[in-house]
Amino acid sequence: MPEVRVVGPEGEMLGVLPTHEALRLAREKELDLVEVNPKAMPPVCKIMDYGRYKYEEKKRENDTRKRALTTELKEVKVRPKTDDHDLDVKARHIRRFLEEGNKVKVTCRFRGREITHPETAERQLIHFIEVSKDIAIIEQTARMEAKTMTILLAPKPEVRARMVALVQKRADEGIEEPPGEPDDEDDDDDDDDDETEAKADGAPEKVDGAPEKVAVKAGKPDGKTEKKK
Repeated sequence: MPEVRVVGPEGEMLGVLPTHEALRLAREKELDLVEVNPKAMPPVCKIMDYGRYKYEEKKRENDTRKRALTTELKEVKVRPKTDDHDLDVKARHIRRFLEEGNKVKVTCRFRGREITHPETAERQLIHFIEVSKDIAIIEQTARMEAKTMTILLAPKPEVRARMVALVQKRADEGIEEPPGEPDDEDDDDDDDDDETEAKADGAPEKVDGAPEKVAVKAGKPDGKTEKKK
């Protein structure tokens, strides 16, 4: 390009200059000539410390990221046979995820003949909706997906706004965000099912209390082997 519009290091307009002249000015100040608007006619360049510019740009991006609330999709899994105590624990997990500004997918997984009684899973999912209705909205009602029934909950706008304000306050005070909680553990007796499948495949099974066979070489009581005559 034969000429460029030049902006000085303090933001002052230096006018349209030949490119070599703009480069000379930048070198005299031990700075860089950086093109900031290539689409203008002529292109606009600024005299600046490019390394410092990139550093400050990255710092601004990090600051923006700290102030932003990242929404994650958490998943809580249950089974139709999950007992009341475990359902209460999972309900607390759901409320915590929602209060942190996350969406929650609740999945009830069926095995074998359990799928013939979907009303059990539906009652469980309705229970989760009821215990979180003060802080959650339903984004997806109960729906069958293969061998699972799922619902999707999201935090109410006021809950999310409260969390956004908390994140911004922590950023202003320089407080690091605590690490995110992992998704709910799926403690639905997978090991028992694997054991059942192994038995069905014909794998030998040891019966508790049955004596084990031990190979013993016959000999005299004194430990010496009897010789054949």
